[in-house]
Amino acid sequence: MLFPKKVKHRKWQTGRKNPNKVILATRGTRLNSGSYGLKATSGARITSNQIEAARKVLTREVGKMGKYYIRIFPDRPITRKAAEVGMGKGKGDPQGFCVEVFPGRIMFEVGNVTEERAREALRKAGTKLPVTVKIVSENEIY
Repeated sequence: MLFPKKVKHRKWQTGRKNPNKVILATRGTRLNSGSYGLKATSGARITSNQIEAARKVLTREVGKMGKYYIRIFPDRPITRKAAEVGMGKGKGDPQGFCVEVFPGRIMFEVGNVTEERAREALRKAGTKLPVTVKIVSENEIY
């Protein structure tokens, strides 16, 4: 699973969501290395476990000749309090890492495979993620 080697702060503040304001991704919105990509159409926090599950599916589906690229990295710590512990008494212990994905972000890319195989691999990988996704290719305008 992916996690940073070192972090500056063990626990981050949660960050608030304004339901009336949709933040769109400004970085990582174009294909970089592969011919096909998996683009987020909604926002969410994706944990390192979910990224690993999608990576396993891509590895299996693209085969030995195909290449895949992971364009997101979980660097945001997640904390959780123990089960059946009362409110108060501080913040919980770090449990893992996640990445905040905004709509428009390319999360995975696939190359060196046929279009049919790439689309099927990305479709299966997208089912492992908590965001709605769209498959994009380098020759279509997005």
